[in-house]
Amino acid sequence: MTMWLAVLVACAACLVLKVAGYLVPANLLAGERTSRITTLLPVALLAALVVVQAVGGEGGAIVLDARIVAVAVAVVLLVLRANFLVVVLAAAAVAALLRLAGWG
Repeated sequence: MTMWLAVLVACAACLVLKVAGYLVPANLLAGERTSRITTLLPVALLAALVVVQAVGGEGGAIVLDARIVAVAVAVVLLVLRANFLVVVLAAAAVAALLRLAGWG
């Protein structure tokens, strides 16, 4: 299978999944429990993605390097209600400085 064929198959699968979402009856999504789950699911998925990207290494090993410190700085700034751009720039600067110092 060529790379382009794989991309086209993935695109078709995404389109079918999106259309299937529109075909779900509204009464299945109207419950309080379902509403709560669908509200919190993106947060859980994003948190899982951040953790995998922050501590994931070669072969699934856990690696503690400059990325985890940058995430910790970002969390602290978010708790302090800093501007999102400030959070991103501060985390990037911390990771860059730690890597420049030879850690990570």
